[in-house]
Amino acid sequence: MLETLRPDPTFYPSPKLAMEAPRENYAYVLLLSPDFSKPDALGVVDVTPHSTRFGHLVHQVEMPNKGDEFHHFGWNACSSALSPMSGHGFLERRFLIIPGMRSSRIYVVDTKPHPTKAKIHKIIEPEDVFRKTGYSRPHTVHCGPEGVYISTLGGKGANGTEGPPGVFILDCENFEILGQWEIDRGPQRLHYDFWWNLPRDYAVSSEWALPPQFENGIVPDDLLGNRYGHQVHFWDLRGRRHIQTIDLGAQHQMALEVRPAHDPAKEYGFLGVVVDTTNLEGSIWTWWRDGGRFHIEKTATIPPEPTDAALLPPLLKGFGAVPPLVTDIDLSMDDRYLYVACWATGELRQYDVTEPRKPVLAGSVQIGGIGKNRPRPGGKPFAGGPQMIEISRDGERVYFSNSLYSTWDPQFYPEGIPGALVMVNVAADGGLAINPDFQVEFPPGYAAHQIRLEGGDCSTDSFCYPSA
Repeated sequence: MLETLRPDPTFYPSPKLAMEAPRENYAYVLLLSPDFSKPDALGVVDVTPHSTRFGHLVHQVEMPNKGDEFHHFGWNACSSALSPMSGHGFLERRFLIIPGMRSSRIYVVDTKPHPTKAKIHKIIEPEDVFRKTGYSRPHTVHCGPEGVYISTLGGKGANGTEGPPGVFILDCENFEILGQWEIDRGPQRLHYDFWWNLPRDYAVSSEWALPPQFENGIVPDDLLGNRYGHQVHFWDLRGRRHIQTIDLGAQHQMALEVRPAHDPAKEYGFLGVVVDTTNLEGSIWTWWRDGGRFHIEKTATIPPEPTDAALLPPLLKGFGAVPPLVTDIDLSMDDRYLYVACWATGELRQYDVTEPRKPVLAGSVQIGGIGKNRPRPGGKPFAGGPQMIEISRDGERVYFSNSLYSTWDPQFYPEGIPGALVMVNVAADGGLAINPDFQVEFPPGYAAHQIRLEGGDCSTDSFCYPSA
């Protein structure tokens, strides 16, 4: 009998159909050796309800090199493969693409035949990245209809400042580097995150800093001088050309994560800004397209917390307050809730964004935080604060890690940040509660960063068809 090729069953045409997917059983977590004394690793955590190993690290893929600095990662393929513009409709969501942000080395990890047997499939050496792209410091990974797209934070040269950073593409089957994505770069000279609306044919990208501004720690003079990124950029996706820049105002330092609405019929999205240097606020911005032009406005602010200077690290003593430091945001699959990580004040916020330009605070949990040191439920210590966020497809669980970046962690949390992963239960009509039974312990010496969920999650998949 003739066998019929079918798309990967974890690909979904619309966000609404993705919400009906089976619950995730495993979470993949990047484990970083902050002092570079041992190789970084990929951890696999059992998140299966009623499993005897629930909340345990059940597998670890250790890399063969030291000093890679794992930060963000992504799948080789996702629901975007169902795009009518794709020539790859029968790919598998099988390989995790893990860049080393400090080394510029990229690992391809095979998660089949089972997450607990994940192993290295291929290593792309930094010289290959430099030669074929002119970029360095690979960062955000997105699977798209034409391949795997990877943003970078550095250009050419030893310190990554000889030329601008940008985005390059990997072949999604053999993982060979194809080259730079941009045909017309426009004025973007700093980079961080990027994402898109595939049917509407636009992309949006953001700005953090150049390598000398982050690799050895935050540079206070550059921050107070408003020299970190504060612009958002829009692109013609298929034309691969820059079409518009919006400057948020120089005081809005570090415009990081971009989260477009999952439903491609909607032409809006959200942006998180780490800090306003005039008042230490963090902020959420909403962009939208109207009349062929993009617009953006600040739609939510989070104030700093006045704190006794004796409890503050040297970097913050002069301010007498802890800024929230909005280091990550994530949008639920139904586009209803936006989650905001306030890494320094130790808070995860849930905003109802049913009206995208009028976010309403719907829930909050607090853990860790500078000067607070709030423990986990049950009293176990927790260092750092909510950092990288991931949401289950059904929207019922939110996971977060607690480490930001190897050289920034000790500037804000000098006592150290042992790796942790937290699960938060989401009530049906909003509201959050930390799951007291889920308390992952990673091996000593590892920090924890970004999370991916088996079968996809809310910061991985791009959809091609509206939710009906």
